[in-house]
Amino acid sequence: MAVFRDLAALRHWRQGLRGSLALVPTMGNLHEGHLSLVRLAQTRADHVLVSIYVNPLQFGRGEDFAAYPRTLDQDLAKLQEAGCNAIFTPDDSVMYPRGKRDLSLVMPARSLSKVLCGAHRPGHFAGVCTVVAKLLHMSQPQLLVLGEKDYQQYRVLQRMATDLDLPVQVVAGPTQRAADGLALSSRNRYLRPDERSLAPRIFAALRELAQSHGAMAADLAASAAASLVQAGIAVEYLEFRAEDDLRALSRVEAGGRWFIAARLGGTRLIDNVGV
Repeated sequence: MAVFRDLAALRHWRQGLRGSLALVPTMGNLHEGHLSLVRLAQTRADHVLVSIYVNPLQFGRGEDFAAYPRTLDQDLAKLQEAGCNAIFTPDDSVMYPRGKRDLSLVMPARSLSKVLCGAHRPGHFAGVCTVVAKLLHMSQPQLLVLGEKDYQQYRVLQRMATDLDLPVQVVAGPTQRAADGLALSSRNRYLRPDERSLAPRIFAALRELAQSHGAMAADLAASAAASLVQAGIAVEYLEFRAEDDLRALSRVEAGGRWFIAARLGGTRLIDNVGV
């Protein structure tokens, strides 16, 4: 397994590569969710490149950039065992050699990026689009593999690739969950034991909502949010939107998806379930 920390080495490897390449971009602290994407990529391409970089552009003030878990040695061991071909682990000097203050940004489609998480994390998706666009230009893959757990991010990046005529296919793998339904996330490690015991209620609420075909989405959301708050889970948003363009839908119907962001203590969790 090759490990690259600078752009010149990555490009030299890429120039000599024969066959198709899939990129799985991550911020590290890998878990089964990430590894499932590596396995999906292996079924779709001849070679798999995983990037590990905690991107400062997608964190806002007061968010967990400094605290975000960095576990590179363990990540490399997991990827070695998974049969990954290559890893790209740049630092800020590689990704943003002129610094981050006066940087050309890739702006996401407004209709996709100003709702849900975008409404609560201003600038987040511009940071995501910028770093992923750079990674795509650096590695030139035919396939970009993302996770449905970050469904809004998947749609934002899919639109970016289409709008900018990038020669890459964007695919998403299904959300991986713990036995009790909690979506796997690097931030789950922030949860205290009492918070972890409450967290599966988020998925349980989404699963119940997804079965309410034909009902008014706003009424269901208000009732479900109230129940979660009563249980001790702060709800940032709970909305039903179209899967393709994230427009708001008034009734629960096929082709829609429930989205939630919630907080347990200081930990922000997101999840989604399709109907």
